[in-house]
Amino acid sequence: MEKFILGYTTGVYDLFHIGHLNLLKRAKENCDYLIVGVTTDEETIRIKNKKPIIPYENRLEIIKSIKYVDKAVIEENSDKLHAWDFYKFNVIFKGDDWKGTPKWLMYEEEFSKKDVKIIYLPYTKGISSTLLTKNLYDK
Repeated sequence: MEKFILGYTTGVYDLFHIGHLNLLKRAKENCDYLIVGVTTDEETIRIKNKKPIIPYENRLEIIKSIKYVDKAVIEENSDKLHAWDFYKFNVIFKGDDWKGTPKWLMYEEEFSKKDVKIIYLPYTKGISSTLLTKNLYDK
């Protein structure tokens, strides 16, 4: 019998764009059920030192409406090990721009102990909420 694959990914998903959609679509292609954590405004300010343009409640509703997302949940704590305590996923998805960073090398080590696979998905080049915001204000 094939193992049920419970996937997890997170993001701020501010100014939702094609890179976000690509990540969610690819994640869903690699699991049976996809849980997506949407980072709160407060946690985004704490970890990125900037406030999202789109309020959390609106970003959560956008993510809930995406057909690749089976469940959207609040991410108040960006520690992925903390999320595993709640959701017990067996695959976590992250953009490949994070591969090899100290934070994700630590996650690779810790998740391997829990039999959780990390799948790094291709980052969509040339698009990000930061770039969109910069382009908006540079004009």
